[in-house]
Amino acid sequence: MADADDWEHYRTFLGVLEHASLSAAARALGLAQPTVGRHVAALEKSLGLSLFTRSPSGLLPTEAALELRRHAEAMRSHAAALRRTAAGSGGSIAGSVRVSASEVVGIEVLPPILARLQAEHPRLAVELVLSNRVQDLL
Repeated sequence: MADADDWEHYRTFLGVLEHASLSAAARALGLAQPTVGRHVAALEKSLGLSLFTRSPSGLLPTEAALELRRHAEAMRSHAAALRRTAAGSGGSIAGSVRVSASEVVGIEVLPPILARLQAEHPRLAVELVLSNRVQDLL
């Protein structure tokens, strides 16, 4: 039985809202069409609401679905923030970075920025290349 708090079901619900069909949502989400159908059905059962009606042009959201959309989108935003935070805490930033800048920017602007960057990420090696020449980065 689906739990009303199951993020995967809400993610699928948003996919169907955005693509107006189970098959298009399945392609966009990387799921099988029957899985998308099961997720929507489980969410509808869990909430006790009908979220979509079938029409010749695809699935049409009900009023209830439209009311839930804003909350599901907020869940998606929070899930993305969780992933970003988790990815950022997995390890420290390390390696070498070369920064090329004009002499004025390299002398006047970048030193305090690079000092803060080095203090926050001591395993990061920054090489500053100052030049007023225009160069093709490719």
